[in-house]
Amino acid sequence: MPDEQTDDLPPMRIYVDADAVPRDIKDLLLRAATRTRVPVTFIANQYMQLPESELFEMIQVAAGPDVADEKIVDLVNAGDLVITADIPLAAAVVDKGAQGLSPRGDLFTERNIGQRLAMRDLMTDLRNNDGIETGGPPPLNQKDCHAFANELDRFLARRLKQRRPTP
Repeated sequence: MPDEQTDDLPPMRIYVDADAVPRDIKDLLLRAATRTRVPVTFIANQYMQLPESELFEMIQVAAGPDVADEKIVDLVNAGDLVITADIPLAAAVVDKGAQGLSPRGDLFTERNIGQRLAMRDLMTDLRNNDGIETGGPPPLNQKDCHAFANELDRFLARRLKQRRPTP
């Protein structure tokens, strides 16, 4: 008999804020999608070449600030995953019942997005109003890629387990 919870879950999809997604992260996503059969949609202002597969989709949007972000928010559903380093985008998708995952392996959820957004706003204020140099994040490294892969695997395992019927 199927678990009642599985009947209410829509098919899962991964959306990628792809304008700045590192190549290593893109490759990890493509491999995970192939392994788990979870579709991935890359959304960007510039065209991105993807391998031929029914699991991979590329949506190119018009150039402009937040155009790709707005498209992602429009498409995302509860239970989906959005790959982004953009904290305001992560907050918007969490508000819709989805979760976000940064390329460094930070999972954005209802529990932590408020704090992340407040910290981001504080750093923006320090830079804009006080002229303080806060610097950007360091370049992505292998440790970050490993953290991303681990968190992606954990998320997919949890979400796919929810969709399986119980014996």
